[in-house]
Amino acid sequence: MTGQFKNSGIINQGGPMTISGTAIGDGATVVHHHPTEATARRRANVGVITIKESEARAVIDTLKLERAPVNGIPFWHGTINLRGVATRVAMTRSLSQGQRSTMAAFENLREAFRPAVIALVGIGGGFQPDISTGDVAIATRAVYYDLRKETADGTQRRGEDRETSAIVGNAVNSFFVDYGEPAHFVKGEDEFHVISCIIGTGDAVIADAESEIRKYLKHYNDKISVVDMEAGGLAQAFHERGSLAQMHGWVVIRGVSDYSNKEKNDVLQKRAARNAAEVLRVLIPYLPSHT
Repeated sequence: MTGQFKNSGIINQGGPMTISGTAIGDGATVVHHHPTEATARRRANVGVITIKESEARAVIDTLKLERAPVNGIPFWHGTINLRGVATRVAMTRSLSQGQRSTMAAFENLREAFRPAVIALVGIGGGFQPDISTGDVAIATRAVYYDLRKETADGTQRRGEDRETSAIVGNAVNSFFVDYGEPAHFVKGEDEFHVISCIIGTGDAVIADAESEIRKYLKHYNDKISVVDMEAGGLAQAFHERGSLAQMHGWVVIRGVSDYSNKEKNDVLQKRAARNAAEVLRVLIPYLPSHT
């Protein structure tokens, strides 16, 4: 009959329409997935990635974290209170060194704890004469140095920059406003300085003071103060996946254990790892740790 409609679905005769939480068809239902109670309890404000045993042990001891695996993956977590701020921290150790394993560790933290910020914490190689072993560098910008083109005339390197979000960059700046730059830290009988820096990162271990990589990085940006093998993986993982979890950003904290040459030893590594963990502890209240 003219002017009458038999409706078994949806009719819109003009104008805007918003449909949500809707199922269409006989017997259709809407299922809302909510985080389980266990997942809600696991939620962390800050995620931490470490690589070496000495780095993991330093973070665990400094933040007093407890081991609590999730789905067979080893994690350590706990709550720290500093400057009147209670922050839940979850830490994991990557399976191995390098960018790829760091990206996997990022994904494990993202899925299990959904942290607002992820910090890569541990040791790195000094790259400038004004930074000493035991000092700590905080990086919010990473330059990946392993992209290159091999030609008959030699290797052409192509650096790639990744920078964390402005909100994390401002948090680090606020830390240095309060502590000065370089910041002066005293931990027991140990004294060290903390600086902000750009970090050079790639899969190659640099153990030669005259290596082509060192020369390239100095030419690329003379503000690169520290190098490591993982920051590029963290920065790339956040670039590709961070927005999916509404994460705010990343930060790299590296204690200097050597000068990217053959002079390396375990004593200096443990000291550098302890100092980096202490800087993490003090920096945490400044980070935008709530999504």
